[in-house]
Amino acid sequence: MARSIDPQPKAARGFIPARTDEERYLMRHIEDLAHTAFSRDIARYSAFLSDREQDLARAALGRAGVQEGFRFEGGWLNAERRVLCIEPEYSCGEAPICCVRLQCRAQAGAALPAHKDYLGSLMGLELRREALGDILLPEDQPGTAYVFALEPAAQLICRELFQAGHTELTTELLTLDEVPQFPQAEREMHSATVSSLRLDAVLAAMLHCSRGQASELIEAGRVEINHLPADKPHEQVYEGDVFTVRGKGRFNLTALPGKSRKDRSIIEFFQY
Repeated sequence: MARSIDPQPKAARGFIPARTDEERYLMRHIEDLAHTAFSRDIARYSAFLSDREQDLARAALGRAGVQEGFRFEGGWLNAERRVLCIEPEYSCGEAPICCVRLQCRAQAGAALPAHKDYLGSLMGLELRREALGDILLPEDQPGTAYVFALEPAAQLICRELFQAGHTELTTELLTLDEVPQFPQAEREMHSATVSSLRLDAVLAAMLHCSRGQASELIEAGRVEINHLPADKPHEQVYEGDVFTVRGKGRFNLTALPGKSRKDRSIIEFFQY
């Protein structure tokens, strides 16, 4: 691995304000929840929020002057999708999250459902995405999936979900205390050097393709940075950025150690 001979100060991507009417509505909704919670000393909860929506929620709370008395809960330690829990000091409340364990009845040798199969079956119940949190398929429990959901959605899943893909399954409602500890996924770290910290250069290194091919993916609208569309190949990237490339996977730029001996920028990353 190339070693840095020119450590650089870390730069971080700044907060990106609301860009759509949906995002602006979400921020107003969070402000309303906070006002109700703290004016009446009662707990209030959002639906499940994506990483981007959690950033917007934090900004909305800041705009409302809320510095404490809130948390984000996803039902398990490393949850990506989380519920905003606004809980004033003297309020009584509990995050409205349940977990449904799905267990397949697959025949011997049959392919087990993948994440997309479970999600497709759940969407077939006409559930809104914000009613659902993470869907986990632990490697040490083949044929078993855990779906985190708001309580009404969890009850509906238990009543009406009977298969994922072409595989029959059974459902079991769990409290969060009954959810097992999930082993941490081992992620292989990669390093590379790039001519610049432009999006097309970094993406090319991650995907092992040319910068021209990376630019085509960006211009085709297949790339997101931190869950926001990226449309400029020359866009600057920052440590901690998460890149989603439709059809290719998701990558986390974990570190920018500095420069190599040939004056190229070093990047360190892993694929989810």
